[in-house]
Amino acid sequence: MLNVNDTIIAIATPPGEGAIGVIRLSGTDAITIVNKIFPGKNLAAQPTHTLHFGRIKDGDVTVDEVVVSLYKGPKSYTGEDVVEISCHGSVYVLKQVLQLCMRHGARMAKPGEFTLRAFLKGKMDLTQAEAVADLIASQSGSAHKAAIHNLRGGFSDDLKGMREQLVQFSALIELELDFSQEDVEFADRTKFYELIEKLTNAAQQLLHSFKLGNVIKNGVKVAIVGKPNAGKSTLLNALLNEERAIVSDIAGTTRDTIEETLNINGIIFRLIDTAGIREHTQDTIEQQGIERSREAMSKADVVIYLFDLVESHKSKVVSDSIKEEVAKFKERDIKYLLVGNKADVSSIDTPAGNSVENILLISAKNKENIHQLKDALYNLVAEGQVKQEGTIITSARHFGALQEVVRSLQDIKKGMDNNLPGDLISLDIRTSLYYLGEITGEITTEDKLDYIFSKFCIGK
Repeated sequence: MLNVNDTIIAIATPPGEGAIGVIRLSGTDAITIVNKIFPGKNLAAQPTHTLHFGRIKDGDVTVDEVVVSLYKGPKSYTGEDVVEISCHGSVYVLKQVLQLCMRHGARMAKPGEFTLRAFLKGKMDLTQAEAVADLIASQSGSAHKAAIHNLRGGFSDDLKGMREQLVQFSALIELELDFSQEDVEFADRTKFYELIEKLTNAAQQLLHSFKLGNVIKNGVKVAIVGKPNAGKSTLLNALLNEERAIVSDIAGTTRDTIEETLNINGIIFRLIDTAGIREHTQDTIEQQGIERSREAMSKADVVIYLFDLVESHKSKVVSDSIKEEVAKFKERDIKYLLVGNKADVSSIDTPAGNSVENILLISAKNKENIHQLKDALYNLVAEGQVKQEGTIITSARHFGALQEVVRSLQDIKKGMDNNLPGDLISLDIRTSLYYLGEITGEITTEDKLDYIFSKFCIGK
């Protein structure tokens, strides 16, 4: 994958028919190849960043009328000569143009290879390259905002500042080694302590942002669970504001899990309506649905436990079962919301017996307090941080490397506390610099690049 001396090609627009389709070429022969099939104008003699209308021809046969976009290196996305051919969006036409270019020497690009070349040519670092994939995959305003921040170099700038300050002190400490016989100190230990504290706090703040970043990037799985006829499917319909799930008074109507997505203030919530959980049923299909409900609950980030206010007031058994479920959530450290349904026909605000705890009262049927429920969901996972400015890390790779950075910074501090010699402290500094460089790609391996860019779409 690291061969960057040939010319690559790919369709850059999504599969299927459309008004236009774009074919992208990048490499030393990109302009030469297109010149062979785009007669009438010598693209090599044209200025960069220009558009050219004409025909793609296979010999004497016209394949399509197109617009060719010309970007000469190094002022291009990849840093190489890049040509984009905007064709009519016929699958057949795109295939013909693609094969025509390949016959003249282009090679089919691998996933993420255009962005890989941009990284290798120094057009962006690895955090920016990964932000390209995050931007393409973003499904909400928060995910878009985080990706744009990193694409513009926000995360890179944070790491660059940390790295530069460490390098300066590392140089001074290593200089001391050259004068070890003279017992001199070039690095101010007091300032170095302050720097280590400052860098540790900065790295830990980035680590803390990962929890939110994971929510922004991947969304939040929300399982709606409860007894049969508690109103789970009605609640799903109310949250979505559409009739997505079948609703009836017959217990066990929902036999399987139903999944839908809901955007609340820029965060994607993946709602899972589950089969009603009851202990005794002879229906084998319903039994399978209940098993899937329990599985969905175990994998959920948040559980909405819905219960019938009327039934809970009538029966202490129902009240006790609510308490048992809440105890299980706490034991497994599962985030949950306790929601009492059918408030429109009940003046009861708590189950029979002792009050369980904070209960949100709604009427799923009449859509009462649904906005309050959405707010509660949002606040439970966002914890007031979504609107924060600055870097939010969304990659497990970055998280792991930052953990190592914090660990090595702590080792530096311990070394100074124990008056270790400069050569040993210098090793710990180099470890911190190594992991900072691993995040940005200053230190990397071919296997790691293959893994990262294999998750990109072809054509990007």
